[in-house]
Amino acid sequence: MKVDLLYGQNGFQIDLPEGINPTIIRKHAMTPLPDPPRAVQDALENPVECPPLSQLFRGRRSACILICDITRPVPNGTLLPPLVDALISGGISRENILILVATGLHRPNEGEELREIVGSNEVFDAIRVENHFARDKEAHVDLGETSKGIPIMIDRRFVEADL
Repeated sequence: MKVDLLYGQNGFQIDLPEGINPTIIRKHAMTPLPDPPRAVQDALENPVECPPLSQLFRGRRSACILICDITRPVPNGTLLPPLVDALISGGISRENILILVATGLHRPNEGEELREIVGSNEVFDAIRVENHFARDKEAHVDLGETSKGIPIMIDRRFVEADL
């Protein structure tokens, strides 16, 4: 039996032996938002139980926005422009905003792939975008250990940002 799997941009097909009865698990259908960029803007301007984020950003000098690497599809092209605009409206300069790609132990994302992850040419061209390097111990801050003794090491650029 041939089964098509969604993976990457093109997916691939596998051939299962006869007698295998796979169960296909699908997520529940969700009604798409009529205007996703407007919904993001509204959420930033009217967050639950707190003032608009642009007010919370006031008095802060720097911001680090974490995004997933190429292995996790996220609509950054919809999310990042209004978030960057809110940071700037709150008084943080473009030069002090960093988008940090949370690569974990994956390889760094570069060139057109990095532009694709950011999803917005305007943001990519205006804001610094850098990869996290998990194996570079000097690039991390030691925040101690968990209750089970597991070391907590966080990227210095993230820890040192005001937001």
